[in-house]
Amino acid sequence: MIGWLRDWLLDFVDKVDWPLLFALVGVMVASLVVQSSAGGGETRVVVAQAARFGAGIFAMLMISRIPPSRLRRWTPLVFVLTLALLPMVFAFGSGRSARLWINLGLFYLQPGELLKLSVPMMVAWYLHRSILPPRWGTLAVCAMIIGIPVGLIILQPDLGTGMLVAASGAFTVFLAGIAWWRIGLFAGLGLGSLPVAWLFLMDYQKNRILTFLNPESDPLGTGWNIIQSKIAIGSGGWFGKGWGQGSQAHLDFLPEHTTDFAFSVLAEEWGWVGVTVLFALYLFIVGRSLWIAANARDGYSRLLAGALAMTFSVYVIVNGAMIAGLLPVVGVPMPLLSYGGTSAVSLLAGFGMVMSVHAHRKLMS
Repeated sequence: MIGWLRDWLLDFVDKVDWPLLFALVGVMVASLVVQSSAGGGETRVVVAQAARFGAGIFAMLMISRIPPSRLRRWTPLVFVLTLALLPMVFAFGSGRSARLWINLGLFYLQPGELLKLSVPMMVAWYLHRSILPPRWGTLAVCAMIIGIPVGLIILQPDLGTGMLVAASGAFTVFLAGIAWWRIGLFAGLGLGSLPVAWLFLMDYQKNRILTFLNPESDPLGTGWNIIQSKIAIGSGGWFGKGWGQGSQAHLDFLPEHTTDFAFSVLAEEWGWVGVTVLFALYLFIVGRSLWIAANARDGYSRLLAGALAMTFSVYVIVNGAMIAGLLPVVGVPMPLLSYGGTSAVSLLAGFGMVMSVHAHRKLMS
């Protein structure tokens, strides 16, 4: 019995990519420090965030033990199940400005976050069976795999999550070797469709874009969030005001300071030194994941790990640009820093897949 347990533990330890795990834990520790301050010293916020991280780490470690070949076989079922959850949001969902979560009693489930994993899984599953680089017929099927869940998410309405799900699928197609002229064609079509897309945006979404262009036009209304965020970031200076000393959050000038604007709290209290450390951790996480993808031994693993890494980088870029006023506010949290349940667990589960690719690379043909 002792020998079996020892062998199991050794195998378990071997399946974990420790550099990646340490970097992720570093971000999670930063999150708990920020949340303990942004939450006004309420232990409830920190305990809830720590519990979600614990659940996410458990999911990550368990998934890291599953061979990518088995993940590949399960992919169609995972995709169908997560897709089936989206219509339930319209019937049973809750949220402040949109129906985003399903109340399961013990926790709230946001199906859109799960699609950030299942969509690149499904696109990778389809592409690994196809002739690469993808041709028009293959791209049409990929567009359907991506477009159906994205359309349902946008109808909730949740434009930010829909864009990230679309990005996760698009990155998978990009890594499959799509020709650059096709990329240019799709980019041109996307830009050309922006005037039409504007007509279908809801009023509050249009206001976000107009506020982004000129936040000072309504400083006490729609422009309040981004103006206060800029003040928080700029007032932090090089070394910050110190933990718990951020006036923007503690005097309630900065809204959503535990969720979408948690990064603003970090910038104000820890300054550019804290921001640099956090970005260094993010950069290492993305770089390590891309290195694992590059060394994968089969197409499915390479596409999935690479797409998850690149999508993670988009979360960081979009939230960072959003709170700095470089992009409209679209409700995208800073990954593993902002307060959130389904987002944290799904992100860590995704890195479990990345670790699985690394752990089982020697066993693949």
